[in-house]
Amino acid sequence: MTYALVLHGGAGARPGTDYTTQKADLTRLIIAGQEKLRARQSALDVVVWAVEALEASGLYVAGKGSAPNSTGGFELDASLMHGPQRRAGAVAAIEGIKSPIRAARAVLEDGHHVMLAGLGAQNAAKASGLSEITDPLAYYTEHLSHGSADSANHGTVGAVALDLHGELAAGTSTGGTFGKRAGRVGDTPIIGAGTWADETVAVSCTGLGEAFMRTASAYDVSARMRYANTPLQSASRQVLDEVARFGGDGGLIAIDAKGSISMPYNSHVMKRAAVSSTLAPVVRVFEPEP
Repeated sequence: MTYALVLHGGAGARPGTDYTTQKADLTRLIIAGQEKLRARQSALDVVVWAVEALEASGLYVAGKGSAPNSTGGFELDASLMHGPQRRAGAVAAIEGIKSPIRAARAVLEDGHHVMLAGLGAQNAAKASGLSEITDPLAYYTEHLSHGSADSANHGTVGAVALDLHGELAAGTSTGGTFGKRAGRVGDTPIIGAGTWADETVAVSCTGLGEAFMRTASAYDVSARMRYANTPLQSASRQVLDEVARFGGDGGLIAIDAKGSISMPYNSHVMKRAAVSSTLAPVVRVFEPEP
């Protein structure tokens, strides 16, 4: 039976910076995630677990590591998609909730809507019993230690998985760009732009959100595969070429239904990790993709 898991910690890594701590974190998570998939846990559960752990670490510009916006507030975004029935949930510009990906799952599980934003998203998360943040200025401190101000367009984490049941899932979470305008929403919570999963492929994107939105990047990987029979690696790279054509850079992670993995990027570097039933755990930051 085939399984696969890929994680990313954003395409905003800076050349010359020491990412030993982030690599150790990704190594721990990719090995633990592999065990979960081997134990027949669902792709959806593993994706949510992995993204929540990335959020909680404070090592990336997402969750605890999020950066303040132009008014000093912390507005976070996340989305989640389950491939078999294309169930999806997303939250945009949510405040005061520790795990945006958990909030996105609550929207998915409720099933009445696909996206909730702002105060409505916060109230729904509270009603679901999710952990709240009482002192944002004290909680969101880790962004100062990993360069969010110098990588203003790249602050995202994500996970994609294929489980032993043959199901695909994808999730993405971000604190957004450093000093962004209050109310700004990027590609991360937009189904089809920052996140996509269906019966063909699961995708999570990271980079300049406006360009990924204008190209419907996550969905476009699937469309190229389904309509043109384009292999995963080629489809992923073609999508990033489109992103570049509209002035954007970044990367994406993807897994197809056969367990093939793609982790291309057109930024300087991308923090990422992968494992599958045929691939031993790998963790890369500066190393180019084959």
